[in-house]
Amino acid sequence: MNEKKDFKPYIPAERVTSEFTVASVITGILLAVIFGAANAYLGLRVGLTISASIPAAVVAMGVIRVLLRKNSILESNIVQTIGSAGESVAAGAIFTLPALFLWAGEGKMSTPSILEITLITLSGGLLGVFFMVPLRNALIVKEHNLLPYPEGSACAEVLLAGEKGASNASTVFAGMGISAVLKIIVDGLKLFPSEISLRFKNFAGEIGTQIYPAVLSVGYICGPKISSYMFAGGLISWMVLIPAIVLFGSELTLYPATEPIGQLYASGGASAIWGSYIRYIGAGALAAGGIISLFKSLPLILRTFRDSVKGLKASSHNTTERTNQNLDMRLILFCIAIIAMVLWLFPSVPLTLPGAILVILFGFFFSAVSSRMVGLVGSSNNPVSGMAIATLLFSTIILKATGDAGISGMQGAIAIGSIICIVAAIAGDTSQDLKTGYLLGATPRKQQIGELIGVTASALVIGGVLYLLNAAWGFGSEQLGAPQAMLMKMIVEGVMENNLPWALVFIGIFLAIAIEILGIPVLPFAIGVYLPVQLNACIMVGGLIRLILDKKDDFKINSGILYCSGMIAGEGLAGILLAILAVVGIDIALPVVESELGSLILFFLIILSVLKFSLWKKKKETRT
Repeated sequence: MNEKKDFKPYIPAERVTSEFTVASVITGILLAVIFGAANAYLGLRVGLTISASIPAAVVAMGVIRVLLRKNSILESNIVQTIGSAGESVAAGAIFTLPALFLWAGEGKMSTPSILEITLITLSGGLLGVFFMVPLRNALIVKEHNLLPYPEGSACAEVLLAGEKGASNASTVFAGMGISAVLKIIVDGLKLFPSEISLRFKNFAGEIGTQIYPAVLSVGYICGPKISSYMFAGGLISWMVLIPAIVLFGSELTLYPATEPIGQLYASGGASAIWGSYIRYIGAGALAAGGIISLFKSLPLILRTFRDSVKGLKASSHNTTERTNQNLDMRLILFCIAIIAMVLWLFPSVPLTLPGAILVILFGFFFSAVSSRMVGLVGSSNNPVSGMAIATLLFSTIILKATGDAGISGMQGAIAIGSIICIVAAIAGDTSQDLKTGYLLGATPRKQQIGELIGVTASALVIGGVLYLLNAAWGFGSEQLGAPQAMLMKMIVEGVMENNLPWALVFIGIFLAIAIEILGIPVLPFAIGVYLPVQLNACIMVGGLIRLILDKKDDFKINSGILYCSGMIAGEGLAGILLAILAVVGIDIALPVVESELGSLILFFLIILSVLKFSLWKKKKETRT
């Protein structure tokens, strides 16, 4: 059909080389755990995760080529295939599962067990891979010329540029080390305040910035446009909505707060108003943004599903050609049936038979949609949140209608939403990895097994990571706002219990609609409304650095992105280390007087380090 007949991969099908080795599997598992844990921490802080494919590919080259003294591009590809799965599992888990911890904190249920979390995440990850396998021939092979798969193609280019692997890997590790040290200095030793805020006399607004390397790196990687949309949302909430609420409602006591607004502001400042009112406005905007993005993609979604189902028949058989060998469909169908039975019958998973059926139906639909959409617009534009919101709405309504109401139904809805969120994320990641393998000449079956290994490794540790972070700081706190999970919790409660402050939610909904009418992307703006302005401002600084550097003719983006990816991973791992210390009761803070001037100096040094590993590093490479 659309397959390019004369396409030849980098490694021909008839050539057999090292690929699925012990070294590549162990390295990939380590990266899956590292990037999964780091992205879990990042997502709970800022509501966004970053793609781990390219950083994993770069580190893979450094390990395979430098440490192991081997020269196998397909081994490096297996490493990044396994390693990148951790980020997708983490994204699906942290966007939904913290809602269960929040309900446990409210006394509505017991804290979810690590076994329950593991089964939910593992089921979603495995289904995401299994659903994608029969779609490979239709999406990756037959439509090779039509679906570019931006991240997958970029990963192939990175791996092909193997001569620079050691240098690029050192950039990632430098970012990890520097960021980890800074995180420990700020949040462990507490030598400097973690944020700088500016307050005004007779005006309830507040502005400032955090000084975290990972948050600045998010802005650098996302770029100036996304960063500016988020910052604009923060300005609207912290410099417009909060002052307006305080100005006009000072004497009023409005639900959900239990004391007058003026008294609330006097005791807790702008942050107290944000926690009591703005988060609900932001949740309404986020929900509306997710649904709007889903409806805008509806024609593509329906066309995607139709074309994907058509391609199933052609994908149901394997060939003897190495580069076209997939996992056996009979094994896949058997595994899907086993997963459905486990979800239904296993006591640790809060799903009934209708819930298990919904998981399979929604899962296959959204995996087909996700796999094709990331091929067209890339993983960063894939409306996974919209899919999760739509799934939660329908699932909650169906469960309530079938008599599964109350906390049991709420648990079931979150479990379904979690699995579908992970399915969509993993299906998109798997399709990108299979595109990389198709360009390089990898064996699809070995990549698919690698994805299953990466998913399993991540699922086995994500429960412990969630437990650790919740025990250290608590979800929904200032340190871990968990914006996506808070939104999912509000949606489920709104349907089951009708206890949301709907006036605030509708303000957010119509604010999102107005933003959409103006042609501004709703989701980043809505995230900005929901999150603290100091966090948005730090992201904006990263976006401004990227904007300035983009105007330089001799600037190449790769080194800066790799360094910032390393900084995100380093801070995430350091954050988990500090969480461990907090849980066991070890306080490493030094008895010093914190200075905002010191924070400014430290922030300036972070900016200089980004410049060194992007613009100045590129100039040095050009001279040599």
